[in-house]
Amino acid sequence: MSDKMYQPLSLLYRWIQENNELVNKCKRGGGDALSPDQNKPHLRWCSSEFHKLLKKIQGIPPLADYLQLELTVVYNVCLCSTAQSQFSEAELLLTQATERVLQMTGDAPVASDPPVFWRTVINSVGDTALNPCVLYLLCLQWAIWLSTCQLKIIQECQDELFSVFETLSTGVWDEGRSELREKSSDIPLLVMDPRRLIELLQICTIIAQGAESLSEGRSSEALSGLQTASSLPAPRTLIAYTHLLSGSCLAHMSCPQMALQCYRKALETDSRCVCALYQSMLIYRQLGNTQAEIQGLRLLHSTLMLPFATEPALADTRLLSPSLLLRSQSLSSLLSVPSALSVLHNLALKCVHHGRVSDGVEYYLDLLAVLHSEDQHGVHAEGPPLPSLPELYLQAGAALLMARRPADCMALCDEVITTTLELLPEKVVLAEPEEKCEAETRALCAEGDDRVAMLLWAGAAYLLQGHCHTQLKDWKQAVTHYTRCFNLLVKARFKKGSFQPQIPSADMVGKQGTDLCILQKLKGLSLAGRGISFTQTDQLREALRDLQLSMQAFPECVSAGLWCGEVLWRLGRRWEAAACWEKTWSFTPQFSVESLSVYLQEPQSGPLLDSSELRRRIQELGPPLSA
Repeated sequence: MSDKMYQPLSLLYRWIQENNELVNKCKRGGGDALSPDQNKPHLRWCSSEFHKLLKKIQGIPPLADYLQLELTVVYNVCLCSTAQSQFSEAELLLTQATERVLQMTGDAPVASDPPVFWRTVINSVGDTALNPCVLYLLCLQWAIWLSTCQLKIIQECQDELFSVFETLSTGVWDEGRSELREKSSDIPLLVMDPRRLIELLQICTIIAQGAESLSEGRSSEALSGLQTASSLPAPRTLIAYTHLLSGSCLAHMSCPQMALQCYRKALETDSRCVCALYQSMLIYRQLGNTQAEIQGLRLLHSTLMLPFATEPALADTRLLSPSLLLRSQSLSSLLSVPSALSVLHNLALKCVHHGRVSDGVEYYLDLLAVLHSEDQHGVHAEGPPLPSLPELYLQAGAALLMARRPADCMALCDEVITTTLELLPEKVVLAEPEEKCEAETRALCAEGDDRVAMLLWAGAAYLLQGHCHTQLKDWKQAVTHYTRCFNLLVKARFKKGSFQPQIPSADMVGKQGTDLCILQKLKGLSLAGRGISFTQTDQLREALRDLQLSMQAFPECVSAGLWCGEVLWRLGRRWEAAACWEKTWSFTPQFSVESLSVYLQEPQSGPLLDSSELRRRIQELGPPLSA
């Protein structure tokens, strides 16, 4: 009799030892310093070996002693599968394991409704030694639901999950196992401490639910849970996320200063939380604090350029990383940041628009240098794409012009002209997009868009070169380049052959509308530049013609209006001059400075007229003579 009993006990002992050896090898083989990709071969080996052991154990009927070991091995193999994102395989093993539990306890199979199912399984084992093992498996099911973004099911099962958390918090699991360890080493080990797992699941669930609530506009609801989660035991990256999302909630609730405090806490918790830097920068932009915004952009760019560093894993948590559990689209959107190059481009633009021209020039040159090098760190990151290379050349050229570096500006413009001019056709048709575009014509539409873009880039390059010669007071060359710009732009014709001299309204939308705006501005600026150049050589009739045409194409062109009045004054038509000046000052700009490309802004380095002096002239002129 004793021999018969000894044999199965020896088998149980051997399987426990085999499980424990595998657990120790799995813990030693992985490494905190290894990335998830580097750990994949080791995880596959662990999963395979645990599978082999599980098949041996499941070859016998589900007896109590063996079933406790079986559920422990199921926990280990499912954890390895989940860590490899093999969720269907892990869920199948969990289903099979719980069915064997019900088979042993004599309970009938239950419905597939998750809350009812798990409540039945937990009740079937009562307070027996199998209870902790079943709760381990429920933790893994929780992890799978979280990884596959099934937050609704987690919400439905919150009572069962809270029970798991309460049981673990009281120390019931660990106290029992510690007592047994003191008496014997024949206890099946786990590859990850369930306490660490449930701590990870709890905070990740709150973060995922908070992100979902925030994306649905329920900011105050999300804020309450996130503030509670910030005091939970967890890796510092996750604590930083709770502060970050709390800040986003407060920002949506129109509390920018409180949001900034949360973003600071996120950065204090984890200095690599770049999203907190980005969100802080957006708050400063909203508040109109340009200096803080520029400083934030600088810091964000320098942080994004640092070598990528992973969050150091804590003991027993490296198998399931937070990134595996936090995969919702809502959270990904909240955590997204622009690429390093996109931030550098925004920084260059912001500096140019707000008087830090020399800094802006250096940032533009850095950007172009990176784009021309092999090391384009962050080019393929998520976020809005960079403008095309000719567009960046033109923006950099305009910045160089503002910095009084005309030679460098002309060099960049030559690059644009060389690249685009030979590809331009004799005529470019600018047509409104059809409401219904046939599939076979889409390629032709795209080709037409490219031609329009090249024409506008080449025209803008000639315009900037005209500005450069104006800055150098080389009026003959200035007239030549402004003329080249205008002659190029008139190649653009509308589909019906009509010419629309007036600039479109600010609410015009669509690609073609944008092209039309740029075309009209370029025409107006080139005519204004040529007209002003003519004034410097006393060719007043030619100057008046160009300046008046400029005002027709681009009524908001201040320089054209002021110089047109100046020419009229010199020609003795002083009442017309005064009316021209008054009309120019009365215009309300339709576009903000930052909404325009920098090369479409009026140059401030050429011949300028003092508005106060012009107003003095009008006052001295007196009231108009009655008819």
